[in-house]
Amino acid sequence: MRRIPLIIDTDPGIDDAVAISFAMFHPEIDLRLITTVAGNVSIDKTTDNALKLVEFFDVDIPVARGCSEPLLKPLEDSSEIHGESGMGGFHFEKPSRTVLPVHAVEALREELVKSEEPVTLMPIAALTNIALLFKLYPETKEKVKEIVLMGGSLSRGNTTTAAEFNIFTDPEAAAIIFESGVKLTMIGLDVTSRAVLMQKEVKQIETMNRAGEMFAALFSHYRGGSMKTGLKMHDVCALAAIVQPELFDFADTHVEIETGKGPANGATVADLKMKYHTETNATVALDVHVEKFREWFLEMLEQTK
Repeated sequence: MRRIPLIIDTDPGIDDAVAISFAMFHPEIDLRLITTVAGNVSIDKTTDNALKLVEFFDVDIPVARGCSEPLLKPLEDSSEIHGESGMGGFHFEKPSRTVLPVHAVEALREELVKSEEPVTLMPIAALTNIALLFKLYPETKEKVKEIVLMGGSLSRGNTTTAAEFNIFTDPEAAAIIFESGVKLTMIGLDVTSRAVLMQKEVKQIETMNRAGEMFAALFSHYRGGSMKTGLKMHDVCALAAIVQPELFDFADTHVEIETGKGPANGATVADLKMKYHTETNATVALDVHVEKFREWFLEMLEQTK
C-alpha cells in the first residue's frame, strides 16, 4: 500500500491530540513531522503536549517548535476550552524526547525539499507557520500535494459571531494560505460541530485500549461540547477528510479571509454561488455523515495503541 506523506501543524489541544494519535497509526498515513504553533495554549505548552503524545505512543516522529504568536495581532488562546495545560485530565510522563534544533518553518522546508513525492499538509491550528513557509520559501509550494485544514466556517463562528478560532487567531496568515494557489480543502466549524461523540461512544472508548483510556480522560476536561449534547471532534475531521473523504459532502468555491478590524475579522467568506469570482481556490466541506463518522472513529481507535 502506498502511504500518504503527511505533516501535521498543530496546537494540542484535546481534539488535536486525537487527530495526531490517529494519524500516527493509520495504515495509509506516513506521518513525517509534527510542527507546533501557539493557539489553544502557548507555544511552550503546545510543543510539550506534542512531545507527550510522541512519548506516550513511543513513536519515532520528529517535533519542531514553531511560532509563538500570530503574524500581526496578539495571541488570544483557548485555554478556557482545553484547560490550562491544553491536555489536562490525564497524567503524561515527562517527555524524554526533545524538539528538532531548528524552527518549525525550517523543518517544514527541509522535509518538503527532501521528499521524493509531494506531501500533504494538515494544519489544525492557526496557519502562522505555513504562511511564513510560503513567504520565505515560495518554491516549497511545488512540493505540497494539498493542504487539508480544520478551520473557518460557512456560517457562524465560535470565537466571535463571524470567526472560527483557528482563522481568527491569525487571519493574515490564513489569507496568505487561501491566496497561495496551493490545492486546499477546508473542513469548517459548521461541519465539525456536527461530528460529535455521544456518551455511549465515550464509555465505549474508555475501555477499548490505553489510547481510549487517555482520550476519555482528556474528554472529561474538554469543554468542546458536553456528554449530553456531544463532544465535538473538530480536528479529527481533517484527517478523516484525507483518508475517508466519503464521510463528507464537498463543494468547490472561492473563499476570502476578512482581515480588517471590526466584528468580521477572521471570517471566512465563501462565494458558494460563484457570483463574484471566476475561479475557485478551495474545496469546502458542506456536511458530515455523522453515524458513519462515529463508526470510523471507533475503527480508528482500535488501530491506535
